[in-house]
Amino acid sequence: MQRNRFLPDILTTLFDRKRATGNDTDPRDINQLCNALLAEEGSVSGQKLAEVILARYRGLDDDEKLAFFQFLNDALDIDAEKLAELASTYAQTRALDDFEQLANASAAKRRKLLRRLNQPTGATADLVSMRVDLLRLMKSHPDLGRTDIDFALLLRSWFNLGFLVLKQIDWMAPASLLDKIVAYEAVHEIDDLDDLRRRLSPPDRRCFAFFHPAMPDEPLIFVEVALSDHIPGSVDDVLSEGREPLLPEQATAAVFYSISNCQQGLKGISFGNLLIKQVARQLSLELPHLTHLVTLSPIPRLNTWLTSQLDNPDFGHIAADILEGTAPAEDVRALAARYLLEAKGASGAPVDPVARFHLGNGAEAYDVHANADSSANGRAQSSGAMVNYLYDLTQIERNHEDFALRGKIAASRALKALAKAPFKSKPKELAS
Repeated sequence: MQRNRFLPDILTTLFDRKRATGNDTDPRDINQLCNALLAEEGSVSGQKLAEVILARYRGLDDDEKLAFFQFLNDALDIDAEKLAELASTYAQTRALDDFEQLANASAAKRRKLLRRLNQPTGATADLVSMRVDLLRLMKSHPDLGRTDIDFALLLRSWFNLGFLVLKQIDWMAPASLLDKIVAYEAVHEIDDLDDLRRRLSPPDRRCFAFFHPAMPDEPLIFVEVALSDHIPGSVDDVLSEGREPLLPEQATAAVFYSISNCQQGLKGISFGNLLIKQVARQLSLELPHLTHLVTLSPIPRLNTWLTSQLDNPDFGHIAADILEGTAPAEDVRALAARYLLEAKGASGAPVDPVARFHLGNGAEAYDVHANADSSANGRAQSSGAMVNYLYDLTQIERNHEDFALRGKIAASRALKALAKAPFKSKPKELAS
């Protein structure tokens, strides 16, 4: 979607340039500054040092960033020999002082550095952005994973549920925030301004996002919700330009049709399970007449799995027909149901990542639909098939425990029957 961003972009550029230059006249390099920050106990001088380091980092090129992360990884690593010595001493004495020394030595120095870097205003966003660089550089330098463990540990503590703020986003939100919703939408691309308005403005549409006080203008994750008088089986219908809006009091179902993570630097830190449950509870309070809280979700690995099943003697011909776009809807639904309930990885968990997410969140696999997503992405990943996951607030804890502890998949009777249903199409040699 094209919007006039000239003035905001100019202001952002000027602001970033000011932050990057500041009053940095310190002759020390960034590694020396980090060592100085580790040695600094004063909060005021420490904050100034942190500001200089973060500003200096923003001016580094990729080679310099790699060198910086290697410094964190190696020079600020755990002293394993000293740790072993302290552990041996504590094992013998069980003394409080020895425990304190052991606890301090068990954390890498870079963890203390990252905490001290997080002192200035805006530093949390800087560190999230820094981790984006780290994750990118780790692809060719996997040994940097030691440093990423410390980044992830601290970010999980800084972004725990107690600090997250749930906000509803509507059409009257600031333009800068609406731009971010467009940019971060990861499931169903927003085509233009009219498409965005259709998702945020009508009375039967909702959008909720988690924010963090340290990054108040940056959504962490958001979910788009459609209020409906039935459980929909097509995202094309949900996003249709010509549909008639529904009054909220007429709705019987709240449909979570898109959930998007916004911050790449927070990869591996899950907010989605918290967001859906919190939004589900809020909608249940706001609209107590709702009878169903469901998703309309993609099946992203279906076509990949179908390709691996082409030689299957029982349904290889169905897999081929689905991939060619010639299979009847009944067969698409039956094989998709079989995939969701039976396709498992080496760990025993479902192959499909969206299934793992919702089932692990306590949802129930409820129904499967053919010809539900006609977009290029929908056709490419699942031949247009989609699935509903049902969030029954009275059952989600039990379902979560059954899935997490016993690998049991909660599924409706109808979906279980569909997964065992005979296929309509026969192998070509039998059909002839």
